[in-house]
Amino acid sequence: MDIDTLAGVARELLLVAPADFVTERTARQRAMRKDDRETAAAIGKLRKPAPAAWVVDLLAHEQALDEAVDLGPSLREAQANADPQEISALRRQRTSVVRALAQAGADLASDAGHPATSAVLDQVRATIEAAMADPHAGAAVRSGLLVQPLESVGFEDVDLDGALAVPDAVPDAWSGSGAPPIDIEEGRRARKSSRASRPTEPDHPDEPDQPGPEEPRADPAAERRAARQAETTARTESREADAALDAAERDLETAEARRAELARDLDRATAEVERLGRSRDDAESASDRARDLLAAAQEHRRSLGR
Repeated sequence: MDIDTLAGVARELLLVAPADFVTERTARQRAMRKDDRETAAAIGKLRKPAPAAWVVDLLAHEQALDEAVDLGPSLREAQANADPQEISALRRQRTSVVRALAQAGADLASDAGHPATSAVLDQVRATIEAAMADPHAGAAVRSGLLVQPLESVGFEDVDLDGALAVPDAVPDAWSGSGAPPIDIEEGRRARKSSRASRPTEPDHPDEPDQPGPEEPRADPAAERRAARQAETTARTESREADAALDAAERDLETAEARRAELARDLDRATAEVERLGRSRDDAESASDRARDLLAAAQEHRRSLGR
């Protein structure tokens, strides 16, 4: 199987509106089948992109994501140097770039006849932020082969499992630069931590402190693991639902093709019946004319014998 050919076809298909994806994929698979059956089979297995991934692929096709992804190394360097002014300036730039790209994606989706909802645009923004935070995610987003939106969770690597249509075509999405990801939510968590660490005044200052049951402490790492597990489960269920929908759409296409074939057979049979009916009418007319001629000949012979 030719990975480059498959990736090229996938990039073209991922620019098609999701509603038209299956029909176009079937056409490309059939066109490829006569030349390369293995690649054709792989084309038939390409997954339909989620709406947010489709919008990001539109942006990647326009090469609009380069500036956003290129901000990642600068942010990582600023964080490594603990330069608060530079970090603040780069974060403001990041916010501006993400907002502008989300609007550009919304415009592209509208131009394609499929406007993006606010929820989809939220996922687009999260995906662009993930591309800035993690160099692997940046390579995935710029590839134009995204089928699932991405999300950055703290300093953990962005989960790219099942995110690309042709993973082997984007080695940088898995090897990457090895640079640690940026914590997109670091400031928000720092503010929450600061509020949580402030001492609280006792309800009754005149009463001596009484020992009470120790409250169980939340485990942020466990909570993040649980959230990632829930997200992975949701993505798996989404992929399974997409696969089931694709299978149903293929079955529908097969049934429609069979119905069209039967309709053509019926048209041919109807035409044949009509032809046979005309032949029968012609034969009956010829028979009637023959009987008339015979009757005339017999009458003529009788008249001669008189």
